[in-house]
Amino acid sequence: MADTAVPALKNIFDPARYRHIAAQTAAVYPRFDDKRFLALALPGLDGLSLMQRLRRTSECLHATLPADYRKSIAILRKLAPRINSGFVTLVLPDYVGLYGREDFDTSMEALKFFTAFGSSEFAIREFIRQDPARTLAVMKTWAKDESEHVRRLASEGSRPRLPWSFRLDALMADPELAAPILEALKADGSLYVRKSVANHLNDITKLHPAWVLGRLKSWPLENPHTAWIARHALRTLIKQGDKQALGVIGAGKKAAVSISGFSVSPKKLRLGERLELSFTLQSTSRQSQRLVVDYTIHYVKKAGSSSAKVFKLKELDLAPGQSLQLSRSQMVRDFTTRVHHAGRHEVDIMVNGERLASGFFELLKP
Repeated sequence: MADTAVPALKNIFDPARYRHIAAQTAAVYPRFDDKRFLALALPGLDGLSLMQRLRRTSECLHATLPADYRKSIAILRKLAPRINSGFVTLVLPDYVGLYGREDFDTSMEALKFFTAFGSSEFAIREFIRQDPARTLAVMKTWAKDESEHVRRLASEGSRPRLPWSFRLDALMADPELAAPILEALKADGSLYVRKSVANHLNDITKLHPAWVLGRLKSWPLENPHTAWIARHALRTLIKQGDKQALGVIGAGKKAAVSISGFSVSPKKLRLGERLELSFTLQSTSRQSQRLVVDYTIHYVKKAGSSSAKVFKLKELDLAPGQSLQLSRSQMVRDFTTRVHHAGRHEVDIMVNGERLASGFFELLKP
């Protein structure tokens, strides 16, 4: 599991948390050696990242629980509802992913149980990687479970490119492997599940856009739950101006609009200041139009070239002759995924994938 979290998050696993885990484990397993657990868990804690601390917790539990895997799982099942943090409960499926690969049936039941307390989405991937057919067969049954947590696990755990985890090569190569799971969830009544299905499909668009477009066109898009999934699943393709993706959500036609008064302000700014965009969108059509309005910032790279980043602005139905004022305010600051560099940054307004207005701002040196 890759550690892309901000450093402060690692303090979820602080000494107080480890003492809590030790006390609660001892409460459900009186023979638990809490002193040994803490002696193993706490040294050098400051130097460990969030995910390293999570993994250490799993390893320390393994060192202090019974050697018999099924006995240790029975203890962890009792521990699960006593842990006072949803994120910290990820330790329990992590334990399964580390030590349960040789006991498939026990591990599948454990992951299904643990996912309601946090999520088993990372740990299940160890089993998919080891035995895709067998694991996905179980996950297909989970897609029909009465629990939204279990149904979401079926979709989220089989995502080809799940953040903070390794990629699943088999599913990246062949999205059909998980297709029965997606089919079962295409009109799910839970938003929690629908978000996962949309993210799963969006992962696939990075490698197999035609497969996703074909799949969605066969789905009942008149169903509001299915339509929601389709719209969010296609967000990357829509930002790229893909006409087929825009067509799926009813915005595939060339926009009959004009843009006036496009303002990018201030023209010069520094990191930590806000960028303000505003313009008027005017319909030139005699018919109502479905429009997707985005804006693109061409960020200056260290070597002087630029890299475009598309941001969602608004998705709307514009009536014949209607005029609409649109604006957006955005803080310009560094992220772990984006470092800004001084220079001229071009800004475009995109409507249904077509650039209709352009401006710029200059980011000054610190």
